[in-house]
Amino acid sequence: MASDLDNAQLSRNSVIPPAGGVWDYISPSRLKMWLACPLKFKLKYIDGVPTPTSPAVFLGKLVHQGLEHYYRNRQLNVTLAHEDVVRSMLEHWSETADGEQMAFGKVADEHALQTQAAALLKGYLLQVQSTCIEPRPLAVEAVMEAPLSDPHNGENLGLPLVGIIDLVLPGEDGPLIIDFKTTARSSEPLEIAHEIQLSCYAYLLRHSASAVEGGLEIRSLVKTKTPKIEFHRYAARDERHFRRLFAVVRAYLDDLDSGKLLFRPGFGCVMCEFRRTCVTHE
Repeated sequence: MASDLDNAQLSRNSVIPPAGGVWDYISPSRLKMWLACPLKFKLKYIDGVPTPTSPAVFLGKLVHQGLEHYYRNRQLNVTLAHEDVVRSMLEHWSETADGEQMAFGKVADEHALQTQAAALLKGYLLQVQSTCIEPRPLAVEAVMEAPLSDPHNGENLGLPLVGIIDLVLPGEDGPLIIDFKTTARSSEPLEIAHEIQLSCYAYLLRHSASAVEGGLEIRSLVKTKTPKIEFHRYAARDERHFRRLFAVVRAYLDDLDSGKLLFRPGFGCVMCEFRRTCVTHE
């Protein structure tokens, strides 16, 4: 099991093309965006309309980098103190900001975001290290790829599924798939809202590592004044989850075939980075 997962630990660019077209592969993030709004999906993945990186997205990237650094060391049986993780995150701050073309209006804004990122990492690591001794990870930021073959009828849909699983820990009932999220509010994630993403991860693990997950977990780092860290556990996927996943994938492919990627207005429009482009789109 461990060796299978070790083989899946590839760099991001070794599997996911930097600008892979929509017919190259399917990913959880692409499915999620298409479900939210087909036009938003088109603007991003087909038209390639550039958008600036928001402070919230940039913060999430830096926190994920910090957690990756911590857990890669845990794979080597090294447990870093939170100060070391924060220091590493800050050392790579400018490099990441340049890569994301992240521009801060004021120095104070950048310092405030650094402080928030450091507080989230500190809060998470202090909680984890004080409440349990986690086993050595089986996989960290593991890029996995699997052919999309419908488990119900065996039909191969012709495109691979590609995704990055944040963390996989050994568990009594099988590997535990973990996804990290930074969020503004403290609340239990509605499972169905994350079902497609979680089902994709379970599918990838089963096909890439020949192992059935013991469960899935969303670990939320909440951006309150005093950060909150929340763990939410979900059961292993069953037949109905994969039946719904493949129904979504087929509808997604039908949309691509037709080229009719229509706008889907809703509450998500308020924060959408394409909202100005959308209203002028024919």
